[in-house]
Amino acid sequence: MIRFNCDYGEGAHPRILERLQETNFVQTPGYGEDEYCREAADIIRGLCGQDDLDVHFLMGGTQANLTVLSAALRPWQGVVSTDAGHIAVHETGSIEACGHKVLCIPHENGKLRAGAVAELCRAHYADASFEHMVQPGAVYVSSPSELGTIYSRAELAALREVCDEYGLLLFLDGARLGYGLASPENDLTLPFLAETADVFYIGGTKQGALFGEAVVIRNEALKRDFRYQIKQRGGMLAKGRLLGIQFAELLRDGLYFELSRRAVALAMKIKAALTEAGCEFYIDSPTNQQFPIFPDEQLARLGEKYAFSYQCRVDEARSAVRICTSWATREEDVDELICDIRRG
Repeated sequence: MIRFNCDYGEGAHPRILERLQETNFVQTPGYGEDEYCREAADIIRGLCGQDDLDVHFLMGGTQANLTVLSAALRPWQGVVSTDAGHIAVHETGSIEACGHKVLCIPHENGKLRAGAVAELCRAHYADASFEHMVQPGAVYVSSPSELGTIYSRAELAALREVCDEYGLLLFLDGARLGYGLASPENDLTLPFLAETADVFYIGGTKQGALFGEAVVIRNEALKRDFRYQIKQRGGMLAKGRLLGIQFAELLRDGLYFELSRRAVALAMKIKAALTEAGCEFYIDSPTNQQFPIFPDEQLARLGEKYAFSYQCRVDEARSAVRICTSWATREEDVDELICDIRRG
């Protein structure tokens, strides 16, 4: 089986494994207070162009989302997300389990629009009984989105403006951030994100690391006691050096961005071939996630050899699936997939 169903199906880049082996018997303090984590944090601050950012390394995306939002929200507050947002769909109600409602807004091409957030806030405070309802306290976005679309500078700046108007914290989930930054349509940079978001994270699990996410905090209030939250929410790794080593190796000389560009290039190769073959798409994505629509009969044939993620039924005879390339996708597998699709 050749798998295109996700971007975390492989282990880790060989350089990471080599570095972990080289440092295996080095003794360090635990819980991220080691020289490798300090080095990785300094690299991230340099890439973001700010020396006063707090950087924390957590084990996974769900822990990162849960920890950030638990720290950001007061007990009576909820977080605004699209109805397709990862925290709203694919995290088993982890945010709600900690007492915070996810306030869902219909997405537009997978994204959250500033106008919709402003309207939700206006409606909340215009209601005479607003103190009896969950107060919007933060805005959650991911770039790329769950549908592979990316935010522009203008879109994030508009969200920032609404957040400032209503006192909301802006949080960007960057589980696939590298793939977004590598998109040919991207105009975001790490310095821009560090200036615009209160907090965001750089994903490792889906981008060449064995596991791990690097949470980057600009908001001064959020920085305070954040490590208490990491520990309480299960995101703190005793052997924290394993996270620091991985992010230092990925980010030291641009490997992270090189791997991201390669994955996106392979996805664009698939997209171009499918377009040439007359294939329709559920959504136009400029990143490593592509959403072609296949006749069910063809999809059944392809499914004997390839693994995809099912997206939705389009009509009585066709379905949309997600084809996902990763940092480790082999070009020969992409070429084989393209040939089999062209055969019909």
